[in-house]
Amino acid sequence: MPETSDADRPKSLAWVVRAVKGWVERCGPVWVQAQVIELNRRSGPTQFLTLRDVDEEISVTATCHRRVLDAAGPVETGMTVTALLRPTVWSKTGRLSFECSRIQPSGEGQLLAQLERRRRLLEAEGLFNTALHKPLPMLPRGVGLITGAHSDAERDVIRNATLRWPAVRFVVRNTLVQGSHAVEQILTALADLDADPDVDVIVIARGGGSLEDLLPFSDEALVRAVFAARTPVVSAIGHERDNPILDLVADLRASTPTDAGKRIVPDIAEETSLMTECRLRIRQSVANLVLTEQARLDGLRSRPVMVEPTATLDIAAERLQSTVTRMRSATDRCLDTAAHQIDRYLAQVRAMSPKATLDRGYAALADEHGDSVSSVRRTSTGARLRAFLSDGELGVLVESATPTSRSQAEEQS
Repeated sequence: MPETSDADRPKSLAWVVRAVKGWVERCGPVWVQAQVIELNRRSGPTQFLTLRDVDEEISVTATCHRRVLDAAGPVETGMTVTALLRPTVWSKTGRLSFECSRIQPSGEGQLLAQLERRRRLLEAEGLFNTALHKPLPMLPRGVGLITGAHSDAERDVIRNATLRWPAVRFVVRNTLVQGSHAVEQILTALADLDADPDVDVIVIARGGGSLEDLLPFSDEALVRAVFAARTPVVSAIGHERDNPILDLVADLRASTPTDAGKRIVPDIAEETSLMTECRLRIRQSVANLVLTEQARLDGLRSRPVMVEPTATLDIAAERLQSTVTRMRSATDRCLDTAAHQIDRYLAQVRAMSPKATLDRGYAALADEHGDSVSSVRRTSTGARLRAFLSDGELGVLVESATPTSRSQAEEQS
């Protein structure tokens, strides 16, 4: 029993908080089932979440280490979990809190945790690498369809694909799409269609359903078979919010079977419109090219050389004639200059010629042997000489040879 107290003997607040803390913590860890109504993930190690009783309007705040949440798998708001809680009281504030050391998803949450662990394992092996996804053919020869017999999913895929491309051919394999035998039948149909050379794409389709209903499409064997398939696979499971593991490994994820029917074949109306537009663009391009080349050709033909081809030759002939005229004028000037120079040289030569001296009245004497007589000492009285004049020659007999006084002086010197 707690000690009694009165106003004369009050207890300290710290004593009270410690006493309450002791009473509360004697409860020890307790497994409880509750719903996660708030989850605040933080950057630090300590995480906060709010738990509510599944039957009554009672909520508590709990703390846990980040490792506890990571080990529990995908814990999300609204999930029902089984948690190991230890009640405690914060000494500084006296506030009641709960420390959570383990969390186990229960019900649908447990399934989600299992699927999350499977997804992580397959992702670590590289099965979800988008670089390995195979492209869908533009116009498949045949479309393999794996779905439930007479299901809305089958009708939606076929109707929407046929509306877009009436000639599309389907190879349908009806299987179970839920339950324990669904995976086996889907695997058999997948192997059969993948081996068919006329099937270019395979669609696995099913309408919406609960998490348990869609479990076959998260089966590890099916995921690995889709990854190993040589034919591109389209996943069209449930609605937009449904995300089985098959969506991650498929070459294309369609949000619904209707969406799959629209994405596996082209729209003939769109393709026809596109072809019409392409033809118009090609014709316009060709017409523009012809107009451009015609304008270029017209420009070339309008050039003077094309209008009058001989005009260039006429210009060249004029240039040649002008050059020849200049060369002749230059040659004539050179010849005239050379002739004048020759005349000057000839005049100089003639001025220095002995004949010019004879023309001035002088004569040149030579003895009978033809040797020049330039001095009286070169001849003697009675010698016969020849006198050359400008207009002929004379035979001369020397009667006397008298040297001049200058000649005597030069002789004596």
